[in-house]
Amino acid sequence: MKFSVSEISDLIRYRRTIYPKDYTDRAVHREIVERILTNGTWAPTHGMTQPWRFTVYTGEARQRLSDFLGEVYRSTTPPEKFMPRKFETITQRPLQSSVVIAIGLVRDPNGKINERDELLAVACAVQNMHLTCAAYGLGAFWATGGPMTGPAMRDHLGLGPNDQAMGLFYIGYPAIEWPKGYRKPLDQLVTWEE
Repeated sequence: MKFSVSEISDLIRYRRTIYPKDYTDRAVHREIVERILTNGTWAPTHGMTQPWRFTVYTGEARQRLSDFLGEVYRSTTPPEKFMPRKFETITQRPLQSSVVIAIGLVRDPNGKINERDELLAVACAVQNMHLTCAAYGLGAFWATGGPMTGPAMRDHLGLGPNDQAMGLFYIGYPAIEWPKGYRKPLDQLVTWEE
């Protein structure tokens, strides 16, 4: 075997969502972020369209992103549905993270690959990124709420009208113990046809 299946399995089972509120203020170095992104780009992609696009926010750019998210939430939420706690969560997450990566999907201009397959390719890229974060001991969280995926974010990222904003990927060093995980037993999830 070329790679240790047990180590790969351990990494997959080790991966967790860890929220920005549980990060320290320790900076994640650029070289690590570049490795995370590079591994993301090695996801499967139909027709080699490589639909993923990444915008990385660090330093002061996180404050600008926070302000933008607050404006979008405020302008797209009817007053009777506005929740101050949600507003605070949306605007604080970029500031609680060392790095925030906006995930974009750029459609193939030739239209040879359908939208569903492009969405799935981007999701695979994010999984690669999440696994790489886990290997580094980094917390990561993929947020896909309205302000992070709507037309305002798409435009903010400079994506085209047929493209999509696919959310924000928050990264930081955990300030908490690595969470335990659980999955249902395989016999509850799999049907074998022989």
